[in-house]
Amino acid sequence: MTVELPIFNNPALLECALTHSSYANEHPEEQITDNERLEFLGDAVLDFVSGAWLFEQFPEYDEGRLTSIRAALVRVSTLARFARQVGLPDRLRLGKGEIDTGGRDRDNILGDAFEALLGALYLDQGIEAARNFVVPLLAQATPAIIQAKLDRDAKSHLQEWSQGVLGVTPRYRLVATEGPDHARVFTVEVRLGHLVAGVGRGSSKQMAEQLAARAALERADELLQSSAAPAVGDEQVA
Repeated sequence: MTVELPIFNNPALLECALTHSSYANEHPEEQITDNERLEFLGDAVLDFVSGAWLFEQFPEYDEGRLTSIRAALVRVSTLARFARQVGLPDRLRLGKGEIDTGGRDRDNILGDAFEALLGALYLDQGIEAARNFVVPLLAQATPAIIQAKLDRDAKSHLQEWSQGVLGVTPRYRLVATEGPDHARVFTVEVRLGHLVAGVGRGSSKQMAEQLAARAALERADELLQSSAAPAVGDEQVA
């Protein structure tokens, strides 16, 4: 599915959303701003819009499952796919070094740019415009996530993978508890040996563990290919 970029009332906002820090650093004479602040805003807009949409679409799902589906929707690889669907790779303004090293196809750059685009659209036309733009992409991606059970029991999937491929059993550690008693936020990290493979935050320790496992699964290829993977007993942070 292809989604067209919206027409901006203020084209400068779109230009900023498409400007990577590498381009801004290489062209100080242009006195331009990179997209990092817009990315911050877009991340918040995406969390709200995706959460509200999932709440409306799946009244039978509890908080834990809604949170897991949203986590799968806003992960880097999904956002990078959205960025490709709206044609961002060819429109990004990157520094020469980033272009030469394949920056136009790098998931983290594309995912950040997509969030920046959403933040810019919110500033330009408001929350409804942002919602109308991103909901078709969410609607297209969600059935595959549910069908593949990417939102379910990430801990079991991670254990099967890590024991089968790396020969280690995941260990979960509570690293922080924040907020008042009625609104606790728990932060949990999952370790493969001494390697911190993923971190999750949630309103319960169980939810945080699931999100940490999901974060690790998203990095499975990276963990496997890295030099750390064969030596997970060494103290390392990926």
